[in-house]
Amino acid sequence: MKLLMLGGTSFVGHAVVADAVSRGWDVTLANRGRLDQPPPGVRHVVLDRLEPSAYDVLDGDAFDLVVDTWSTAPRVVRDAARALGDRVDRWVYVSSRSVYAWPIPQGGDESVPTTDADPDAEATDYAADKRGCELALERELGADRVVHLRAGLILGPRENVGRLPWWLRRIARGGEVLAPGPHDLGIQYIDARDLARLGLDAGAAGRSGPVDVVSPRGAATMGELLDTCVDVTGSDAELVWVDPEFVLAQGIEPWGELPVWMPQDDVEMYALHTSDVARALDWGLRIRPVRETVADTWAWVQEVDAAGAAPEARPGIGLDAGKERAALDVWRSSQSSA
Repeated sequence: MKLLMLGGTSFVGHAVVADAVSRGWDVTLANRGRLDQPPPGVRHVVLDRLEPSAYDVLDGDAFDLVVDTWSTAPRVVRDAARALGDRVDRWVYVSSRSVYAWPIPQGGDESVPTTDADPDAEATDYAADKRGCELALERELGADRVVHLRAGLILGPRENVGRLPWWLRRIARGGEVLAPGPHDLGIQYIDARDLARLGLDAGAAGRSGPVDVVSPRGAATMGELLDTCVDVTGSDAELVWVDPEFVLAQGIEPWGELPVWMPQDDVEMYALHTSDVARALDWGLRIRPVRETVADTWAWVQEVDAAGAAPEARPGIGLDAGKERAALDVWRSSQSSA
């Protein structure tokens, strides 16, 4: 298989390239060359997708498969499909469950209505941009040549959003850690490496259409995730499990200040952890154990922290230490007086 990877090598793209190399595929990586260097044996082409003649550098090469992670202006994906469409058999686009019209129903699958979007648009907002990219590919190539990987929460080594890395660093510091309950709260996420594997399998098998890609419901819990963080870091941290109502009463933001977590009573928000992934399982989705994702991410966090090369977390990720301490003091006081 000849694969063209459009995009960087920082997170999902890195997982895609590594998986393709392990299969013995012929891999070409095309990006601006501003991120990590590709692994040995991978052809690297410097290409700026915003330039009108960007794809001339590929010199007429044909590919069995393109994997594309673009996240902003849909017109950029449109232009790529127009430039490469007659030289590509199939296109795998790393999309998002954010493309569904809000509010997403609990237990929703690929049949849920999508948000309005324009395939020719400049950048607008994340959901419309991702959906616009899907529409651009379907229009330019035909829906039967495109796979849309509608990923949920993506975790794993090299995560550049900062959610699991924040929890790992916080727990590694030790002491009392505010843990949002309940302990058995179900969560859904996908390891970037499992996402990459499903995408390449789907492309190689000639599949098409959208597929929601997260772990099945019940495959992981908030408690398992944080307990595993304590275990793999070897920390003496004490997880202090508090009620969801208490978290919200302290003005602590779900998902952002407490990454991954969303209160189950918030039906609209918690729907993001209730996806029906029957299609992904039918396509052969395999989910690695929680411990493997956490341990491998911790190994990477330690490596980049030691080298001073850790990517900066997105704004709003993680709870301020002072705010956490104040909330824990209120919680302890409320429990002692109960």
